[in-house]
Amino acid sequence: MSSVAVLTPESFAEHRSGIKDQEMTGGVPEDEAYIPTYLEAFPPLPENKGAPGDKSGEPAGVWGSKIRPIKASVITQVFNVPLEERRYKDNSQFGDGGEEAKVCLDIMQRTGAHIELSLAKDQGLSIMVTGKLDSVMKARKEIVARLQTQASATVAIPKEHHRFVIGKNGEKLQELELKTASKIAIPRSDDPSLNIRITGTKEGIEKARHEILLISAEQDKRAVERLSLEKVFHPFIAGAHNRLVQELCQETGARISIPPPSLHKDEIVITGEKEAVALAISRIRAIYDEKKRKTTTISVEVKKSQHKYIVGPKGNSLHEIMETTGVSVEMPPLDSGSETIILRGEPDKLGPALTQVYAKAKSVMVVEVTAPAWLHRFIIGKKGQNIGRITQQLPKVHIEFTDGEERICLEGPTEEVEQAQVQIQDIIRDLLVRMDYTEVNIDQRFHRHLIGKNGANINRIKEQYKVSVWIPQEPDRSGLVRIEGDPKGVQLARRELIEMVQRMENELTKDLIVEQKFHRTIIGQKGEKIKEVRDKFPEVMINFPDPAQKSDIVQLRGPKNEVEKCAKFLAKLIADLIENSFSLSVPIFKQFHKNIIGKGGANIKKIREETTTKIDLPTENSNSEMIVITGRKNHCEAARDKILAIQRELANIKESEVTIPAKLHNSLIGSKGCLVRAIMEDCGGVHIHFPSEGSGSDRVTIRGPVVEVERAKRQLLQLAEEKQVNNFTAELQAKPNEPEQELITIVGREEAVRLAQKELETLVKNLDDMVEDSMVVETRHHRHFVCRRGQVLRELAEEYGGVAVSFPRTGTHSDRITLKGAKDCVEAAKLRIQEIIEDLEAQVSVEVAVPQRYHRAVMGPKGCRIQQITRDHEVQVKFPERDDNANNTAGQEPPPPRENGDASPESEFVLRKCDIITISGRTEKCELAKIALLALVPVTEDVKVSFELHRYIIGQKGSGIRKMMEEYEVNIWVPQPEQLSDVIKVTGQVANVERAKLGLLERVKELQAEQEDRALRSFKVSISVDPKFHPKIIGRKGAVISQIRKDHDVIVQFPDKGDEQQDVIVISGYERNTEEARSAIELLVSTLQEMVSHDVHLDPRTHARIIGARGKAIRKTMEEFKVDIRFPQPGSEDPGRVTVTGLPEIVDNAIDHLLNLEEEYMLSVTETETMAAYMKPPSRYGGGRGGGGGDNSGGAAKGFVVRDAPWNDKAPDMSSAEDFPTFGAGLAPKQTSAWGPKKF
Repeated sequence: MSSVAVLTPESFAEHRSGIKDQEMTGGVPEDEAYIPTYLEAFPPLPENKGAPGDKSGEPAGVWGSKIRPIKASVITQVFNVPLEERRYKDNSQFGDGGEEAKVCLDIMQRTGAHIELSLAKDQGLSIMVTGKLDSVMKARKEIVARLQTQASATVAIPKEHHRFVIGKNGEKLQELELKTASKIAIPRSDDPSLNIRITGTKEGIEKARHEILLISAEQDKRAVERLSLEKVFHPFIAGAHNRLVQELCQETGARISIPPPSLHKDEIVITGEKEAVALAISRIRAIYDEKKRKTTTISVEVKKSQHKYIVGPKGNSLHEIMETTGVSVEMPPLDSGSETIILRGEPDKLGPALTQVYAKAKSVMVVEVTAPAWLHRFIIGKKGQNIGRITQQLPKVHIEFTDGEERICLEGPTEEVEQAQVQIQDIIRDLLVRMDYTEVNIDQRFHRHLIGKNGANINRIKEQYKVSVWIPQEPDRSGLVRIEGDPKGVQLARRELIEMVQRMENELTKDLIVEQKFHRTIIGQKGEKIKEVRDKFPEVMINFPDPAQKSDIVQLRGPKNEVEKCAKFLAKLIADLIENSFSLSVPIFKQFHKNIIGKGGANIKKIREETTTKIDLPTENSNSEMIVITGRKNHCEAARDKILAIQRELANIKESEVTIPAKLHNSLIGSKGCLVRAIMEDCGGVHIHFPSEGSGSDRVTIRGPVVEVERAKRQLLQLAEEKQVNNFTAELQAKPNEPEQELITIVGREEAVRLAQKELETLVKNLDDMVEDSMVVETRHHRHFVCRRGQVLRELAEEYGGVAVSFPRTGTHSDRITLKGAKDCVEAAKLRIQEIIEDLEAQVSVEVAVPQRYHRAVMGPKGCRIQQITRDHEVQVKFPERDDNANNTAGQEPPPPRENGDASPESEFVLRKCDIITISGRTEKCELAKIALLALVPVTEDVKVSFELHRYIIGQKGSGIRKMMEEYEVNIWVPQPEQLSDVIKVTGQVANVERAKLGLLERVKELQAEQEDRALRSFKVSISVDPKFHPKIIGRKGAVISQIRKDHDVIVQFPDKGDEQQDVIVISGYERNTEEARSAIELLVSTLQEMVSHDVHLDPRTHARIIGARGKAIRKTMEEFKVDIRFPQPGSEDPGRVTVTGLPEIVDNAIDHLLNLEEEYMLSVTETETMAAYMKPPSRYGGGRGGGGGDNSGGAAKGFVVRDAPWNDKAPDMSSAEDFPTFGAGLAPKQTSAWGPKKF
């Protein structure tokens, strides 16, 4: 037990005074002065051993108060799934990425919970779920649903109890499902069924069933009663502030619901236990009968506007009257025009109640004070100072200002309202003397100029004349500007605003279109150039657009004459800029750039000055060879010639011209100049210059070293020749005697162009033979041609050379259709249409009876089978509407649920309307189609399969049976499990059924082979091995036993901690494999039995160094000598004893190695301890109490000293490896052996 010591000033003074008194009176020397113990100086607080209700000891009560425990936010739940309820029973994949592991991983990702699986000895599944409560509950529900086989059951409870199972917003149902890990299906409110269906595990179903029955039983005990009592007596039952009804609820335990006064309903609802409800009804009826017998009423007329004061806030005033007099006040509805108030109560109490009603009606008055609307804000004052002063003095007065109205409303107690009215009227009179206002109508387009940039103009006027100026917002579209303030200031401000408007009316705004690239040049560096322009035209405002707007409009505003002058000046400036902005790029070899610049930039500076141009050279790091010259065109050309002359002087540069047709230039340059760039790079960086597009010039210039120029010239001419061959052109008129818009141009190799020209001429000639014809088709046949998205018309167009057949629009009542196309094709299409019409005229309808349940099978996937019949036999097949209720006659129970997507094939066939399929077409074709249709009707055959194999044939979630049904295009019906039948029915087309039967029998053979194999694999053999060898057989992290399992394909199970036979190891698998695995384990055990264990004493201070960081060093030693080394546990009796286990000769070598390590590490430990002794600090008190010859008068005070204090205990030795082990190397790591963890 721990106690908390508190040293109070009193206790400290008491101890000190006691010591001093003893010293002074007795003359006892300081060395012999009494020193109290720690417990005497700091006594522990008393324990609260009294009764729970005993509060006599206040400190004990404070310290002994129960501390509310904090619940952990993370919980762990463990539950088991028996073998017979496991959904996935293939143990070979357990823990190795099997289905169960995949499912758990998916659940962990979606819920955030941590899931661990383990396999019990009986092959049951143990599942541990860790996480937050809601995550664990959701994860558990999903695990049970996905890893455990599901059963279902029903529980019947009264329909009216279903809503209590669901709970508010379905919360109770969700809680039940999470708690029981089951799915609960409650029938809809319009469903008369009483049964609630529960799906889940057996355990979950039992829990859910129990909880649902508990809820129903609890509701059976409850009762609901409705009392219809006159509304006027409800206030007497509720009482003042609803106190009476609350007392009734507490006394009886029932819940009483009285409708509010605003709801005109007489019904009072009482719910609760039956006895409590009966008691509450009797009490309410007693109150009702008493008040009905004793009360009477009086009516009074009170002004409608005063009614709210009688009611009070939230009806408090009515409750006060009820509480003091016991009289109910009935107020007319607010939307009613009635002013009559009815008081109901005992006759002797009606008088006082009436007095209170009148008092409350007159307790508040409403007064209106007239004040100009523009004065309202001045009456309120800055930040509400004026009005706040009034409301602070008279807090019960409510003052309301209405925008646009010249009145102020005051509401509150009569005396205070009168005082407030006087104060507000005084403020109004004072303001009317000191203040004035005027309004000026100014065009809205000038408002922003009046305000100025950031409000500069309007703020100056406000400060200068001490006025307020109100300019309407843009959305108001009003031109009325209001000025308020001192009368003299208002007039001066008005005059200045009018003058500003007059000046602006005489102003002119002009927009100049200036390309944005010139804006920065006109403005200049830091705005120097535009400042010169503004200084020249000071009355003109020049506004440039924001660079982000990408606008070219520069706005000028000011006096008309000045704006015109400024515009002319800027136009001239811009023209000069445009003229000087001509740009020319000159390719110069990179190595000559420095010569063009000259020493200290002399050459380039000279060229710039002589030609007045701007010359930009690429940076040294750039790969570009282009020098850009900007200025007037003739100046740029002169600068170019000077630069080229420098290059020619420095190198043997040749310039050559080649004549290539202009139409080939683009193809020679290539996409983004790729072709010409390749030639320039290949020929030592020569420069090839093509004339500008649209110039019409055929001359291409090549400049560079002589040899490279010739090479580039050859390549360019060769490329031009190839392009010339591939650019043969021919032209063709699409329509003779038509304008040039109908000209077709063909470009390519000559032979290909000639061939294409010939084909196009043939097509054009055929187009000349196009005709348009019409024929009559009765409107009743139109639908046949245009239905199915015009399929018949598409077939006609494909068959007869693209003939276009146009039918009249629906509703035109025309029977004439139009055909367009080649003459022969149109005639053939007309004959075909006539044949189709004759077929339609000769159509008959044949009925074929096929049970409705086979219709889907007859149709095939997406109706492919029926479409094939209609195409092959040129007929129309119509299926009847589906009749879902045909199987059930009125009053009969519905059939049992269908399995595998189909009903039982044994049901008898009774002809119904929904079974008739109609075939329309020619008689002989209908008969053929009927035969083909009946051939598609499924047949049913029985296949005998052992009942035990049914669930394997069905597969997980029916996957196996579905796969067979899809593969063989049949329906397979497996009997219900409770029937224990061996007959499986296969339904489908004859050929498919035969294939399915063979496939099913093949599957049975596979399953039987699997069963036999499973029986062979289930052979078990036991071996008795001393438990002390189990960890070594398992190996580090299970490495040894995993290798045995892998080598021999067996399952090896070790006994659990609680098993009686701790020495029995069970091996499962094929008989031969188990025998081999047993031999391997026996061989391993015999090797282990030969091992010996020797103890060696090593200084504990060296243990941490020998073990190493995270046991790395000791593991290396154990692997090197093939031994097991065990260090003592902390707190052991012999901390230096280390046990070494292994073969005799190896153990001795390992012990020698350990002793050598100890000797090496002890040198370091001894040196560290020696240094620590010199480094220790001196004693705080000079080495002891007796120091200084016993004279302490001049020394420092010893302070307060106690004996046996906790801080007097020996401090830990910081140089000790035992007290302070090396990080990462624990004294006794949990798993340092290659033989695995130690088992207890």
